[in-house]
Amino acid sequence: MEAYWQIEINCPAPFTDILIAELAAAGFDSFVENDHGFTTYSREHPDQTALQHILTKYTGQTDITHTISRLENRNWNAEWEKSYRPVVVDERCIVRASFHPPAPEYPIEIIINPRMSFGTGHHTTTWLMLHTQLAIDHRYKRVLDAGCGTGILSVMAGKLGAEEIIGFDIDKAVVDNARENIKINQVSAEIQAGTLDTLNIAGPFDIILANINKNVLLHDLPGYARLLADDGHLVLSGFYNDDLADLQIEAGRHDLRLQHSQCKDDWAVAVFRPASNEC
Repeated sequence: MEAYWQIEINCPAPFTDILIAELAAAGFDSFVENDHGFTTYSREHPDQTALQHILTKYTGQTDITHTISRLENRNWNAEWEKSYRPVVVDERCIVRASFHPPAPEYPIEIIINPRMSFGTGHHTTTWLMLHTQLAIDHRYKRVLDAGCGTGILSVMAGKLGAEEIIGFDIDKAVVDNARENIKINQVSAEIQAGTLDTLNIAGPFDIILANINKNVLLHDLPGYARLLADDGHLVLSGFYNDDLADLQIEAGRHDLRLQHSQCKDDWAVAVFRPASNEC
């Protein structure tokens, strides 16, 4: 019977996205996130030299461990489906996969088939972003989804009535996945491949959404400030609550003020608005 190889990576959540991106570029695929990091699978014996080279780049910054094991073949779709359960946000929204039964009792139903992308609602930061979006009026608004992952925040924006949605991500495979999820949910959004630095994105945007790690947020804050409308909302997550002060300081340098923040399981979401919007 054909065997598969399983590589389990244990790492802090802020390093999950960047390690997945690096490993995907090196030829690894089929990533599944979990509470301790993520797992990737391969039909061929993994290139341990490439794997070790990537992990070594970050071991000086954080604790990363990994294990490699051989697994007998099995129905991987069934295994994945068993572990992927719907997520409910504020009893107003349910996030499910296409193989789950419809849930019309919820006003907003989002269908996400994640492949290797980040953003199913299971991670605390995605839940916090969706929760915060529910409290912001998206009707007829122009929305930017930075580092869109599966496109889940763009889908929510569309379900909440946004008029125009532009999303982007650095990984072409992730962009393809986001476009699929946009189509499945029958919302309209333009998803591009690239970064804030490489794409020619024209503002202003009424709402900017960014669920990315702290370092990327700090780097991109000047761009967010430039693209944000005078009465706009900048919603950030992907960082620990202890890091909020650093983001608040950087935002202040660009005339953005913290409107409110929320913490859940040590993770945070923050809403910034232009200083000119203060009452």
